[in-house]
Amino acid sequence: MSAVAAPPGALAVVRRRYLDGRFGQLHLRVAGPPARGARRPLLCFHLSPVSGAIYQKFLGEAGRDRFAVAPDTPGYGESDAPRSPPEIADYAAAMGEVMDALGITEADCLGFHTGSKIALELALQRPLAIRHLVLVSTPVYTEQELATMRAEFAPMALREDGGHLVEYWRALLNFRGPGQTLEMIMRYYPDHMRGGARRHWGHRAAFNYSYPDHLPRATQPILVLNNHDDLERFTPRAMPYIRHGRLLERPDWGHGFLDLHAAEFAAIVREFVDG
Repeated sequence: MSAVAAPPGALAVVRRRYLDGRFGQLHLRVAGPPARGARRPLLCFHLSPVSGAIYQKFLGEAGRDRFAVAPDTPGYGESDAPRSPPEIADYAAAMGEVMDALGITEADCLGFHTGSKIALELALQRPLAIRHLVLVSTPVYTEQELATMRAEFAPMALREDGGHLVEYWRALLNFRGPGQTLEMIMRYYPDHMRGGARRHWGHRAAFNYSYPDHLPRATQPILVLNNHDDLERFTPRAMPYIRHGRLLERPDWGHGFLDLHAAEFAAIVREFVDG
């Protein structure tokens, strides 16, 4: 069933579908009027290792006046996994196939953590098709910081007593955003786990992709959102590498902000990509 415009004042209905891609079946959530509507579609890419489910409420808001799409990155959510560890360029190419399958010739992109790098790379691969970028966190690391990150997000060691599940839950609590409830954290906890032995592949790809190497090549206007989360102190370092962009500091937001502040964030995105 195709997406339709929401009645005035109503949230758009979020629907789910599958497409075939280079890594197998790819699952996505869509909302809003048809892709060839008056406004450019918005592509939304999630952080690792969860899924497009994090955009459920946001899609309802963004889909009020445009076609909004949130795919599950290959290997996450309900999308099939690659056979070997991909790079950010591979993930971006898979998202380009989503555009082609949906008949999207121009779009704006929103990315969150790993998804921000996918959005940037897609903009580099398709510079005429991607018009604006909204990037939630753009961390730039020193070599030592990068080594620490690689160690922190290494493959999870499974234990028979399930202790690794408790440790991961505690890590999510440590990253808990302002106003984020335990119910919100639990809602996405299964997606954190379902990648299994491949769940670290997204982080691996992200750590292999350098913002200083790639941001200067982007010609699109870029809005960087810096929330109060685990990447807060690393994100402003990216600004000198951006040709046309600005930094929006939101120390009152963190993990969970897409649930807590979907309407306000949709208004920010709308003003930026339409203005």
